[in-house]
Amino acid sequence: MSRYLNAFAAGLAALALNVMPAQAAPPGELPFGVYDPDGDFSTDGEVVIEHLFLPWEDVYLQSLYDADEYALERKRALLVTVEPWTWSRSERNTARYLRRGIENGTYDPNMKAICDILGTLKSPVTLRFAHEMDDKSGQFIWSDWDPDTYISAYRRMIDLCRDSAPNITVMWSPLGDENMARYFPGEDYADLVGLTVFGLQAWDQAKYGHDRTFDEIFAPRYERAVQFGLPVVVAELGYVGREPYVETWKNSVRQVKAEYPSLVGVVYFNYPEVYPWPEGFGRPDWRVKNQILK
Repeated sequence: MSRYLNAFAAGLAALALNVMPAQAAPPGELPFGVYDPDGDFSTDGEVVIEHLFLPWEDVYLQSLYDADEYALERKRALLVTVEPWTWSRSERNTARYLRRGIENGTYDPNMKAICDILGTLKSPVTLRFAHEMDDKSGQFIWSDWDPDTYISAYRRMIDLCRDSAPNITVMWSPLGDENMARYFPGEDYADLVGLTVFGLQAWDQAKYGHDRTFDEIFAPRYERAVQFGLPVVVAELGYVGREPYVETWKNSVRQVKAEYPSLVGVVYFNYPEVYPWPEGFGRPDWRVKNQILK
């Protein structure tokens, strides 16, 4: 069973026992969503997007029906991030193998199996496939490819998914770096642009000598994204630090601002970081209940 499924099942179990502290969405008017395996936002009526992460290997896909029911009960739409690999690190393929497998159709059944189910769900579904392709850190085996190669692979998978799930919304979701436009697949393959924004106070102090704000990180990424004429979403959001730092972010991220007319929503990543940050900064715990450091 995948990481997501274990976490989701654990969240439902805790819900049944009423042992989870409720968390509240940040103040503001922008639509708000969460990746929330612990179920901390399960009773928050402000949440309108439920974010799921799925690998396309080694996953029990029937659980998508449980996620659909969970979202329907709370009047939430689903944002489904599909990662083209397995979450078992020792069994992952290389970037070269993935590229070839997509080109020659080896991975067609993996994508089709997911999208066959997405096409039957009752909740509105947005697909976010192979995100942060502009990232150069080496975290993902689908990142930092030749842009034409990535675009060809991305389009193939989106076409395949739309055959099974014609009503899905598609989110093209770069990290937001300066080279992101090179990976844009064309307006026929993106309904939304998703961006990633994380604020880690220790990183800010070490690398920039001051506490960066949400706007300082987001504004240049927004300017790169808005050129495509599509609605923009912060698909992954997190912030961790001392209380004043967290409060500054919290009171900014959902505000409707004239500077960002195309921003239509933010989605919080309410879970510990999966991969260590570089240079010994560890794995920040983005969960709202743990985000304020002493």
